[in-house]
Formats: sequence, C-alpha cells, structure tokens
Amino acid sequence: MSPYEVTYPGGSVEHFNPEAGDVWMNRLLAAYPHAIWLNPRPQSHWSYVPSVQMVRELMHDRMYPLTLEGLEQGIRALQRAR
Repeated sequence: MSPYEVTYPGGSVEHFNPEAGDVWMNRLLAAYPHAIWLNPRPQSHWSYVPSVQMVRELMHDRMYPLTLEGLEQGIRALQRAR
C-alpha cells in the first residue's frame, strides 16, 4: 500500500477514490472502536514501510501480525477492551 492511498483522495493506483483511506479507517473505528488490524507482512518489516506506520497510528497501535501468535495477541486485546 502506498502512503498516498492512506492520506490523499484519489491516491489509489487502481482506481480513483474521492476520499483518502484514513477517512475510511476513521469510519471503521467510529463503528468498531476496539477493532484490531492483522498485518500479513512480517513484523520485522513494519518499521520500513511508511504506510504500515500510518495504519498502525490510525489503529492506535492495535496492529498484530497475521500469525497464530498475532491472532492470540489480537484476541486478548479485544477481550481486554470489553
């Protein structure tokens, strides 16, 4: 994902979206305030990808790797949020 997809309307490389991705993320969080993000990229790569850092910030650090351990961590975070 490009940082432009997160921050700019029309930032997608595939189609024009009149709203930036962060607008959609904020809508998601308004509807589901305790949502988590499961990231398929290896966690060791996260700090090298600007858009991952942006999404992590939008998700208030509720980003977990898409692994069994990451799923367990995410589920525990959701249980604590109840």
